[in-house]
Amino acid sequence: MEAMTNEPNAPATLDLIATSTFGLEAVVARELKNLGYEPKIIQPGRVLFSGTETDICSANLWLRTADRVLLRLGTFDADDFGKLFDRTRSLPWETWIPVEAEFPVSGRSVKSQLSSVPACQKIVKKAIVERLKAAYGVDWFAETGPKYSIEVALLDNLATLTLDTSGPGLHKRGYRPLTSKAPLKETLAAAMIQLSVWRPDRPLIDPFCGSGTIPIEAALIGRNIAPGLQRTFAAEAWPRVGPALWEAARERARSKALPSLPVRIMGTDADEESLSLARYHAGKAGVADDLHFQQRTFAELTSKQQHGCIICNPPYGERMGESAEALAIHRAMPDVFRRLKSWSFYVLTALSDFETVIGQSATRRRKLYNGRIECTYYQFLGPKPERKGDGERRKAEDAAAIETASETGREDQPLESNASIGSSSPPPSPISLPPSPLPTPHSAIRHPPSQVFGGLSDKTREQAEIFRVRLTKRAKHLRRWPTKMGITCYRLYEADVPEIPLVVDRYEDCLHIAEFSRPCDRTPAEHGDWLDLMKRTAAEVVEVPVQNVFVKKRERQRGSDQYERMGDQHRTFIAQEGGLKFEVNLSDYLDTGLFIDHRITRGMVREAAVGKRFLNMFAYTGSFSVYAASGGALSTVTVDLSNTYLDWAERNMALNGFQGTDHQFVRDDAMHFLQGHGRKGAFDLAVVDAPTFSNSKSLEDYWDIQRNHVELLNRLVELIAPGGTIFFSTNFRRFKLAEAELHGLTIREISRQTVPADFRNRRIHRCWRMVCNR
Repeated sequence: MEAMTNEPNAPATLDLIATSTFGLEAVVARELKNLGYEPKIIQPGRVLFSGTETDICSANLWLRTADRVLLRLGTFDADDFGKLFDRTRSLPWETWIPVEAEFPVSGRSVKSQLSSVPACQKIVKKAIVERLKAAYGVDWFAETGPKYSIEVALLDNLATLTLDTSGPGLHKRGYRPLTSKAPLKETLAAAMIQLSVWRPDRPLIDPFCGSGTIPIEAALIGRNIAPGLQRTFAAEAWPRVGPALWEAARERARSKALPSLPVRIMGTDADEESLSLARYHAGKAGVADDLHFQQRTFAELTSKQQHGCIICNPPYGERMGESAEALAIHRAMPDVFRRLKSWSFYVLTALSDFETVIGQSATRRRKLYNGRIECTYYQFLGPKPERKGDGERRKAEDAAAIETASETGREDQPLESNASIGSSSPPPSPISLPPSPLPTPHSAIRHPPSQVFGGLSDKTREQAEIFRVRLTKRAKHLRRWPTKMGITCYRLYEADVPEIPLVVDRYEDCLHIAEFSRPCDRTPAEHGDWLDLMKRTAAEVVEVPVQNVFVKKRERQRGSDQYERMGDQHRTFIAQEGGLKFEVNLSDYLDTGLFIDHRITRGMVREAAVGKRFLNMFAYTGSFSVYAASGGALSTVTVDLSNTYLDWAERNMALNGFQGTDHQFVRDDAMHFLQGHGRKGAFDLAVVDAPTFSNSKSLEDYWDIQRNHVELLNRLVELIAPGGTIFFSTNFRRFKLAEAELHGLTIREISRQTVPADFRNRRIHRCWRMVCNR
């Protein structure tokens, strides 16, 4: 790449300004320095450098992160309109603007005496016209020729007059004529790459690539392709910067392009339409062979390669209008990123509490603007790749990247909303900036010794060994249950060790692990690795394939959350209990379809069911109905509000040969069913295993076991024949049976008899046997 010349007969030196989005001044300055210039950050959003007409061409063609290249004609104090007029008229406008030129004037003013921008524009226009009249000897300018966009910018009473050499912003590379939802500016994408430690020989993935801006910009950087090669610039029509200079600059730029990348860059997205645009744009940019685009959700992100970089701009709700979905994506990041153990991660997001959401702090962070949206660029540096023979080179490259990322000293600074000179986005009011980039010693680069997200500590490994010992002991104790007692679904572990708050149930050749949420000192990603280790440990102890182990996180129950679908894997199988068959789903719901703590209660119902008319309230998957039918019940009525569970209950009955008109399935709210059933004494035996709480949309009022149990049982007793039995159960620990308010019932608690021996928690449920004594 080329630098300005300073030979004795060289063209006159020009003052040039590269403008930038707020927060990228140091990145632009570093680009200029690499191009051979001596940049100086003079204001937020403005970097000054010197050059010639040739450098106007070179800067426009090569700058990746700047918004525009301006030619500064003058800067002077202007605290009144007279000074503004006189000093503007004194500038040599005729050396640039020909007689036929169009020369519109725009303006801005910040913290200046001359605060009326329209008035400033008129004064500047008038002064330039007067100057050109004298220079060309004419009284009228048709302004039909090349366009020379002039800007008057006032900051603290200092006026700066510039000509825009770029025309359309430099982010318009020419390869993206089509746009998708929430596009990312090319200049910002290029800055994100330059602020990372990515190099062309390392893998790079953008898992939210959209129309492909980040991967395409990375490919252009990796192949040293000048970003402005496919577009035109305003100064191309200026006689002083003639076609020959532009063609020569383009030819030099083309000669510097490198061959294809050693490692293809990957972009993934869930939206195939966006990916089609990405492929089209990559072809237009000339880097299609360097990129691979694939339709894939973020949850499917994975790679076998080492020491790569994730650079992404995930949806954050501001543009997409889907804040809940965006928040879910951010929350999933620790679990997804922990799969890439040696990688570095770079995330641009407007989510203000991003580090809280993901549960850990970034290595570095930088305030940036995506259009007018205030964002932060979070950087998580992974372990450095160890390479033979190039340690010093790698140190220099990493130090250069971190130098650019940290030299402005703006980390975590609050941003204000005032507009500022030269910035194409709304930056804060002026702040003090260093005159040039300052190098950062290599010791300041905080690469972690191991992975960024996740990892296993010594404490975790110790806990896994404790878990193994305890689980082995329990498995040995219960090993004869399947053959001796015919019990193949039972509890193996129930938070026996407080530091390992898991519940492990065996369902024949599968394990179902429920994790109870408790505070811990692990990050979410570390906790994911902790949970995976416990899963592998349990599989090894019980000698089942790890793919037959299903893990669920059990939060505090909210409404109908317990019964909501959590997945769509359809991992179902037929489990045996008490000589009966039950469909069990281990993958898609928090619970499996068979509550094994009621194994004994179901047996009691079977013994009591012979010749009885049976009612199953809050029936769930109908296991009590199956037991009642197998015990010789004359009829069964299974009531639940969910079609999903009623269908499941009907399948369970059919599995055991119980079909026909004697077995009815009713979709209804329990209270509504009892109110609408007019036949007194219609049933001899009933089971009420009610949820603690429910606010299903199908309910007219919410259900609360403590509040509603009296009304429900008093209504139910009306439908029970004299001498009939009700089994009433709840797992609400603080439940108090209002026995004095219940009528026509003889009540006895039988919880000690119904909780199975494999349950360490003897209060897993409470159960009462109630006999109708009317």
